[in-house]
Amino acid sequence: MNNAPLQHTKLEGNSDYVAALNLLCTLAQQHLYLFEKNYADAGYNALERYETLRKFLLSSPSNRLFVLAHDTRYLATQCPRMTMLLRQFSASMFIHQTPKNLQHLTEPFAVADAAHYVRRFHFDDTRGIAAQNDPENALALRSRFLEMWSVSLPAVPATTLGL
Repeated sequence: MNNAPLQHTKLEGNSDYVAALNLLCTLAQQHLYLFEKNYADAGYNALERYETLRKFLLSSPSNRLFVLAHDTRYLATQCPRMTMLLRQFSASMFIHQTPKNLQHLTEPFAVADAAHYVRRFHFDDTRGIAAQNDPENALALRSRFLEMWSVSLPAVPATTLGL
């Protein structure tokens, strides 16, 4: 049992949010669940984030990275580091798009191992909270993510097919 103390940190701007996501990605040991509107301006094409996610996926063949977005165009066309990860780890990383009936959801969040999370109050508001060792709320967010995931569809293929 983890006896680490509960820690909540207020996020007051985009730089706080990106830093909190960087930390969350380093805390992940088995599963990482990410939900954003489109992933632009959240640091997913930064070298530091790429290296952290790559290390996470390399550390165990059972590790999984689940990426969910309302709009996956940024990931597919303007985020080459996430695309490289998807190509290299196509059995461990998945990118899905939410269906139209879930596009009204406006609170981005990320969960690591059902213990840690980062969430903002709205896509257009960079204020939010980062939490470590908060399994009760992390489990609730993970459950919400999995409900959304269950009705979403794969959106960014690991390979580009064409003639």
